[in-house]
Amino acid sequence: MFDSLILSLALVAAPSPPPSPLPVATAAPGTIATPSSTRGLVLPLAPEIAPIVHLPEDALPSGDLAGTSGPFVGLSLSDAIGMALARNTDLGVAQSNRRIAGWQIVAARGAYDVQLMVQPSFGYEKIPSLSPFQSGPNGGPAQQISAGANGQAQGLTTSGGHFSVGTSAQRIDNNNTINGYEPYYQTALSLMYTQPLGRGAGMDEARRQLQLAKINADLSNDTALLQASNTLSNVLDAYYDLISAWKNVAIQEDALLQAKVQSESNARLVKAGAAAPVDVIESDTQVNVFQDNVYSAIQNVASLQNRLKQLILNGPADPLWTANLVPMTPAAEVLAEPKLDDLVVAALRTRPEVGQLREEMRNADVNVRYEWEQTKPQVDLNLSVAENGFAGQATNPSQNAFLAASNAEIVAINQLIARVNANSAPGQAPLQPLVILPSTVPSYTTGGLGQAYASMFAGRYPQIQLSATIAFPLRNRTAEGNYHAALEQRDQLKTQEVALIQRIQTESRNALQTYRSARSRVIAATAARQAGEQVAASELRKFKAGNSTTFLVLQRQIDLANQRGRELQAQTDLAKALVELDRVSGGLLARNGVDVSKVGSAPLGFTPALAR
Repeated sequence: MFDSLILSLALVAAPSPPPSPLPVATAAPGTIATPSSTRGLVLPLAPEIAPIVHLPEDALPSGDLAGTSGPFVGLSLSDAIGMALARNTDLGVAQSNRRIAGWQIVAARGAYDVQLMVQPSFGYEKIPSLSPFQSGPNGGPAQQISAGANGQAQGLTTSGGHFSVGTSAQRIDNNNTINGYEPYYQTALSLMYTQPLGRGAGMDEARRQLQLAKINADLSNDTALLQASNTLSNVLDAYYDLISAWKNVAIQEDALLQAKVQSESNARLVKAGAAAPVDVIESDTQVNVFQDNVYSAIQNVASLQNRLKQLILNGPADPLWTANLVPMTPAAEVLAEPKLDDLVVAALRTRPEVGQLREEMRNADVNVRYEWEQTKPQVDLNLSVAENGFAGQATNPSQNAFLAASNAEIVAINQLIARVNANSAPGQAPLQPLVILPSTVPSYTTGGLGQAYASMFAGRYPQIQLSATIAFPLRNRTAEGNYHAALEQRDQLKTQEVALIQRIQTESRNALQTYRSARSRVIAATAARQAGEQVAASELRKFKAGNSTTFLVLQRQIDLANQRGRELQAQTDLAKALVELDRVSGGLLARNGVDVSKVGSAPLGFTPALAR
């Protein structure tokens, strides 16, 4: 075989003896090539190649659907919708995203949670004796032991302010000889508040994140609605396609049975000598064609079943994967044709895509406002209010070297003042003696920790401080750039809004025109099918009367099967056109009673009771 192929190619490549062959004529519009125009054309011989596949004769495969060893299960449209909305994995993810968005709101509100802090402390130190006034007993080193705790609560306010409330309590043991208390207690209660008046007054990061989280929750809700709408549209289309596929199997099987009856009739006529054997061959050929059509129809059913199962089942282990799904819902109700303007208005009011764009514009507005706040200078008002408390155990004045030395000096000075006053001239104002340092302490300073708190709440040692913080860069290009970028992003959304309205208008026009065309096709296809039935029946009667041929009878049967198929497809297209009208108008979810809070909520492995 290869030798002959090489020889043929060599003959083509060799120069042709004169006269040379004419070139192949190029067909011009309206010109039909004639045999004379191709005279002298040389072509290579086609090689003989084995068949691609080889099957045993009459080895037809099973007509069962692959992977469907289970029973036939009746599936209503409402069950299909309910299963898809509850069990579809994509909707389960969308529902999970809604829950995540809810928790993100909780997380954003956490910025306003009050933060508590407790800090216990203990300290010990020895201080070297630097002088008689900075030493411990007997001139040795001074020793200090401190133990206490600090507590603080701080947080943010919804106006952008920051507050902090703190308290502390401490016991100090210090044996320095000049100390009047040993041990003594210190307490404090403070309040600090900072309120921005410039940058951050209208919008700060915490408020921005909270608003974005709330908007994101609405956005995830719209996304779930869009996912549910698309899933529902796909389920309805797949359901109607499956109805059409099963009916097409019936049409092809009916055509196959008619062809087999015709073949058997021809065989009897040939046996009786009333027909030629070629009539049997012709009818058997048509039987094989219809047999192939039946297998193609079954393949389409299998494909559509898997497509529908993919939409309504939530796991590969679901037992319904092995079942044959049989639609049980009657034909869709044909509604009156809506007006184009009403369709567009309804879509702009209820389509989830419109809601998504609306939430994105809200996001953009929040970002613009926040970035505008960052362009302002920082002007913060700071207020600090504190109350302090003190108490302790007073030391023995005789043990206080500083007090004893000071009072001795005061006594000596007062004696000098007395002498001066005694020797002063008449009429001269006497000098006032110095006051002896008291050896006792006020009663409200004597006590323990409770007394320290009592003096604190009595307001004996208040502190108040009011200040302002003003800061601004000479150039704030970062804030300026971010602000204008946010403005540009918001303008982009306005452009997308125009594009969305145009898309809705286009989809509405197309959906309306598709609906009109589908209705007209159903009417025309029904009339053609009725006529085809009459023609086929008439041709069969003529054949039985000997006034027709096998070819004409088979041709009428083929035409009738095609007319039935066209009518079925037209009906399916009309049902899907109704679904598209509902989807475009945004009424698909409402018409089917969809609750977005329940989509994707069925547990894994849940199987509703279906008709079997």
